[in-house]
Amino acid sequence: MRAELAHIDAWLFDLDNTLYPKSADLFARIDERIGAYVARLLELDPVEARRVQKGWFISHGTTLAGLMAEHGVDPHEYLADVHDIEMDVLEHDAPLAAAIAKLPGRKIVFTNADEPYARKVLGRLGLAESFEAIHDVHASNYAPKPHPDAYRSVCEAWRIDPKTAAFVEDMARNLAPAKAIGMTTIWVDNGSEQAPDADRSYIDYTTHDIRHWLETILEHA
Repeated sequence: MRAELAHIDAWLFDLDNTLYPKSADLFARIDERIGAYVARLLELDPVEARRVQKGWFISHGTTLAGLMAEHGVDPHEYLADVHDIEMDVLEHDAPLAAAIAKLPGRKIVFTNADEPYARKVLGRLGLAESFEAIHDVHASNYAPKPHPDAYRSVCEAWRIDPKTAAFVEDMARNLAPAKAIGMTTIWVDNGSEQAPDADRSYIDYTTHDIRHWLETILEHA
C-alpha cells in the first residue's frame, strides 16, 4: 500500500457507475421506470411526467424525496418498482473482486439506491462477498448523497472515523461533503458527472478505472 494511504482502515464505495462501467447504462433503464411510475401515479402523459419528475429532483434532491413529501409514497414500494430491471449488461469482474479483497480494512457500499437492488448488482459483478455491509438510502433516512446527513449516517452506523476512511465515487460533487469531514476522496472520472467544472480541490485522487487504480496502489501488496 502506498505510504500516503497506509492510514486508511475503511473503504467506502459508491455502487452505480463506480463498481461497473458507465457504459452499462443501468440508470437509463431505471429512469424509464421512474417516469412510468410518476405517469401512472399522477395520471400524466410521459412528457408531463418527466417535467414533474425533474422538478422534484431539483427541489427535493431526488424523485423519491418529492414523491414522499408531496404524495406520501411508500419508499420501499417505489424503489422495488423502479429497480425491477434486467441486469444482463453486467459481467463478473474477478480482477476487481481480487483487488478489493486485498485492501486492508473494512469495505462498505455507500449508495443512494436500496439494499435489495445493490445486492443484485453486486451478485452480477461477482462482488457479493466483497463488502461487510451496504449503507443504502433507507439507512441514510432518505437523505441522499450529497446531503451531509448521509455521510454522518454512514459514519455513525458503522463506527467509521472519517479521517481514516476513503470514499470512491463517480459523481465528483458527492465527494465534497466526504472531504469536508476528513475522508480521502477518489473520483472515478468516467463521464457520469455532468456538473460544470468548478473547484475540485476536495478530490485527492482521480482515475478513469477503479480496478486499475486499486491494482496500482496495491502492486506491492
